[in-house]
Amino acid sequence: MEYSIQEMSKLAGVTTRALRWYDKIGLLKPSRTAESGYRYYGPAEVDRLQDILYYRALGVELARIRESLDDPSFDRLSALRSHLSTLMAERARIEKLIGSVKETILSLERNDVMMDEQKFQAFKRRAVEENEKRYGAEIRQTYDDQEMDQANASVMGLTQEQYRQWESLGQEIRSKLRQAVEMGDAPSGEKGEELAALHRRWLTISGNQYDVDRHKGLAELYVADERFTAYYDRETDGCAQFLRDAILHWAGKL
Repeated sequence: MEYSIQEMSKLAGVTTRALRWYDKIGLLKPSRTAESGYRYYGPAEVDRLQDILYYRALGVELARIRESLDDPSFDRLSALRSHLSTLMAERARIEKLIGSVKETILSLERNDVMMDEQKFQAFKRRAVEENEKRYGAEIRQTYDDQEMDQANASVMGLTQEQYRQWESLGQEIRSKLRQAVEMGDAPSGEKGEELAALHRRWLTISGNQYDVDRHKGLAELYVADERFTAYYDRETDGCAQFLRDAILHWAGKL
C-alpha cells in the first residue's frame, strides 16, 4: 500500500505542511518522490509516522524523536510498551484529579465542609506524578528505586501546612535564584549560602534525614539534565548553575 502526501495527511491527521517539514529535517522521508515532485509513503513510513506521533503526544521534541528512531538499537515494541505505560499513568493521574474535582463539586452542592487534607491530596499526588514523569528515570538510575519511592512517599505524607511550606519554599528558591544571578552574586557568597540552606530545608521539610552526598548529587543533576536546567532557567539563564555551585560549596557547612 502506498499513500500520496495528501492521503498520508488524511490518514494520520497531520497537515501536508508538517509532512514536508518532517522530510526537510530528516525525520520522515517518503519512500519515493515522483518526477512530478509528489511524495509517496509506504508501510515503513506509516509505522514511523505513528511512532513520531506517539512521541509528540508525550511532548518529546522533534530532534530527540529523530535521534531515538534513527538509533540502531531502537526497539519499536519496547518503545510502544513504554508509551503505553506513560499514557496509562497519565490517565490514572487525570482520573484522580477528576475524582477530586467531582468530590469538591458534590461537597459544594451539598454545602458540606470538605476536609482540607482531602482537598490537597490530589494536588500532592499530582506533584509526585509530575516529578516522576519528568525526572524519575534519571533519579532512579543515579540512586535506586527505594530512594525515589521514599521521596514520593515523603511528599504524599506532607500535612497541609507542610505542603504549603514546601510549595512556598520552592517559589522562594526560584525567586531568590533569579535575583542572585541578575545581581551577579557569587555562589560562594552570602546569597549562595542562603539558597543552599533554603534548598536543604525544601528537601527535608517532611522530616527526612539530611545526606550531604545526596544533596550534592541532586545538585549535579540540575546542570547535567537539560530538563532540570530548563525548570530553573525558564526566566533567567544561569539559575541552575548558580544553585548547583552554591550547594556544592555550602553543603556540609550549613
